[in-house]
This record gives sequence, structure tokens and C-alpha cells, in this order.
Amino acid sequence: MIIHPRPFDHPDAVVLNAQVQLEYAERYGDEGDVTPLDPSMFRPPNGLYLLAYDALDRPVATGGWRTQDRNDLGYSDGDAELKRMFVIPEGRGNGLARRILAALEDDARAAGRTRMVLETGTRQPEAIALYASSGYSPCEKFGHYRTYESSRCYAKPLR
Repeated sequence: MIIHPRPFDHPDAVVLNAQVQLEYAERYGDEGDVTPLDPSMFRPPNGLYLLAYDALDRPVATGGWRTQDRNDLGYSDGDAELKRMFVIPEGRGNGLARRILAALEDDARAAGRTRMVLETGTRQPEAIALYASSGYSPCEKFGHYRTYESSRCYAKPLR
């Protein structure tokens, strides 16, 4: 697998984002993640978006981070928020999400961010297990879904 930085609106990212939205809809019975996102949020040095490709140059995984600072949605100064971590079903179980996560953490740390945060849900036990095994701890809820019972928020110091 090869991991490349790509714009959030790159054609391959658009395809995988559509797939992750379908998965969210299947798991939660709604329209998917409606958190407002803009491609500019993932442009360095204020963020990064990664795409992983298999040996046949097919996109198989995504993940990104974006800068967040203290605001009305519950973020704190120095936060880097993980978004759109996703591996297609055929690519799961190969450590790809862990590789993308580590690369995003390294990049956010290099950009001066002090804490990586993420929101996931109770119907994504694989994601919760990945984050717990990668040093993330439950934290006060933040973001678009902070009032949802199924929402779970996690954080990890980057320094």
C-alpha cells in the first residue's frame, strides 16, 4: 500500500467519501455524517488529507486532520481533529488504518498541534478499538454530534 497526500476534493477522495457515507447510513440509519467540511480545511499547514492505494493503484483508504481551536462546539486550542478515517471492506485487517492514523498524528504534531481529537459512534466498534489501542482516551464531547447519545469522543496528547 502506498499513502499519498491528496486534496479532500480529489476524485478518488470523493469516491471513498461517498462509500464511507453509505456505511454511516447503513450503521446509523440516517443520511451519513453531515458535519460541515470544506476542502480548504485539510490544506497544509492547517490540515492534511491522505489516500492509500493498493498495488493496482486503486484507492482503498482515507483519513485526514483539520485544525480546531477553542470554539462553541467544544474544541480546545491546539486541537487537530481526525475526519473521514475509512478503509474499504476488502482492505480491512491489514493495519492500513493504523498506518494512516500514525501519519496524521505525526503531521499534526509537526504542524504544532497539541492534541488529536475524534468523534465516532457506538455502532463503529472497530473504530473504537483502533483508537483505544492507539492511545486515545474518552474525552468531553465536542463537534457537530456532541449532543447525540450514540456519539463518542476521544483525545490523545500529541506532545
